[in-house]
Amino acid sequence: MKKNRKLPVFLATLALVVSCNTKVEDKDVVSDDSKQTTEISEEQIDKLGISDINHLSAATKRALKWPTDLGNEWFIQFGPLKPLKGDLAYEEGVVRRDPSAMIKENGKYYVWYTKSVGPSQGFGGDVENDKVFPWDRCDIWYATSEDGETWKEEGLAVARGKKGEYDDRSVFTVEIMKHENKYYLCYQTVKSPYSVRVKNQVGLAWSDSPDGPWTKSKEPILSPADNGIWKGEEQNRFLVEKRGDFDSHKVHDPCIIPYKGKFYLYYKGEQMGEEITFGGRQIRHGVAIADKPEGPYVKSPYNPISNSGHEICVWPYNGGIAALITTDGPEKNTVQWSPDGINFEIMSVIPGVNAHAIGLDRTVDNEKEPTEILRWGLSHVYNSGDYQSIMSYTSKRKKQHVAKGASGTKK
Repeated sequence: MKKNRKLPVFLATLALVVSCNTKVEDKDVVSDDSKQTTEISEEQIDKLGISDINHLSAATKRALKWPTDLGNEWFIQFGPLKPLKGDLAYEEGVVRRDPSAMIKENGKYYVWYTKSVGPSQGFGGDVENDKVFPWDRCDIWYATSEDGETWKEEGLAVARGKKGEYDDRSVFTVEIMKHENKYYLCYQTVKSPYSVRVKNQVGLAWSDSPDGPWTKSKEPILSPADNGIWKGEEQNRFLVEKRGDFDSHKVHDPCIIPYKGKFYLYYKGEQMGEEITFGGRQIRHGVAIADKPEGPYVKSPYNPISNSGHEICVWPYNGGIAALITTDGPEKNTVQWSPDGINFEIMSVIPGVNAHAIGLDRTVDNEKEPTEILRWGLSHVYNSGDYQSIMSYTSKRKKQHVAKGASGTKK
């Protein structure tokens, strides 16, 4: 049996002292301002392929800080998207996107989604009357399926509000929550006119049946922070005097999770004057917490709770909350987990994710494996700049990398 001998190492200063009292020879890289020590074992030396413990690169020092109990149970790969059948197959001239999670009621899967018709014109014309985005002038519809592949569009679930109301322009990017035999839909809202400086909000609707009818909240349950300052009157969202909080411009992609006797509303925040950083778009996530589904929701003082991400994709696991972070930021394409729903750590870095606005299958046992809930679900795809449709995705755990014809079984 290999002996797990510990070798003390001054990582921050590179002043290394091993059991044989070997001194660091490269004195130019030694700093005297830190006395913090850590330990490096022979097992780590072997696993990380360290050639010389007296000369550790920055990369090796980072690797030595990685958790030692991480296996590959969080590492997955996504397969190609697959078209759906029935009413959710691609339809020219129709936008169907942003599928909610799926629940199963009355022997059928239910899903809710964003729906609009016709092309979009962008912001170059009459924003009062044009359609500026594919998700502009949308309502929330729903569909059912017995097998998750062939779907029947059942009709309208939640419509835009009357003129002058906070949701009179568009309702979209919906998520479903079932709690104590009641159903809740949370979603984004926009009030007309849809300019580039418009501040999106979050609305809520509830029903005693997944088929409705739905009662909408009279006011939004979440709004952007009100501490940024636009510069000038020009409709340019990058011109700011003060950026404000990470969500000073928009709150997007809401998802409510019952957690520890409360309700955690996870959302994407967009900041006024959003920048492109070394990780791409500056998108971060936040959470707001309430004692009951209808609110009031109070934003966590720890916001933002992510450095990256786009659409919210979260699920309970092992007493905490797991999240798939995609698309934007320096931590994109990672699976993360938090023991308290707020403080997230990276559990795996995965290859590029071709699924977007993921609709999770919430009928599965998400405690079976950390990523069991990601094995199959729904996604939207851009068929063109104007039209999107809903498709299905799959993923699987990746345990080994084996060449064709070679044995991959450990002995």
